[in-house]
Amino acid sequence: MRSHAVEYTVTNNAGDAPGGIRFANEIGVPYSEQTLTESTDFIWRTFQQNDPADRKDVARVSLFIDNMDGVAYASNNEIHVSATYLGGFSGDVKKEFTGVMYHEMTHVWQWNGAGQAPGGLIVGIADFVRLRSGYVPGHWVQPGQGDRWDQGYDVTARFLDYCNGLRNGFVAELNKKMRTGYSDDYFVDLLGKSVDQLWQDYKAKYAS
Repeated sequence: MRSHAVEYTVTNNAGDAPGGIRFANEIGVPYSEQTLTESTDFIWRTFQQNDPADRKDVARVSLFIDNMDGVAYASNNEIHVSATYLGGFSGDVKKEFTGVMYHEMTHVWQWNGAGQAPGGLIVGIADFVRLRSGYVPGHWVQPGQGDRWDQGYDVTARFLDYCNGLRNGFVAELNKKMRTGYSDDYFVDLLGKSVDQLWQDYKAKYAS
């Protein structure tokens, strides 16, 4: 399946394992291909990458449903999702799968500061996209929770959402800056305050 010259492939390697069967019955390949396409379009919009020259040059994204530990990971334009996780998930597995896809597809498309950005920020941006998509799991922290701005995942996603509220398009501009490198000073450049001051302001806002 192609979109904007991006090709998507979906392979269920889990076979007769419970997660493989559940994937086939409750999610399926056509829905997975649709989600890959829609998440890519959503990420490009979120990152304000209307011009293809601003996007990462990726010709193909391959999704694999594998018998493995963990939940999912993205590497070299491949996304691997755990059939074991899908098989054991209690609740709406299709919605959970979709949220995981938005997170992992962000890793395919985002800039990582040429390897210099904090890991917590990278996964926080991916969860920010998931937050904006609406596929938010019930176990996520509430706004204002967490110990550090770069703690990662939902903690950092909530903080980035706060920052984006101060300047609409902040996350898109931050991602654009991260194409060639990374510095905490990017927060000062875009918001006029250090990231530590922004974190203090954020915590104070939700402390009352």
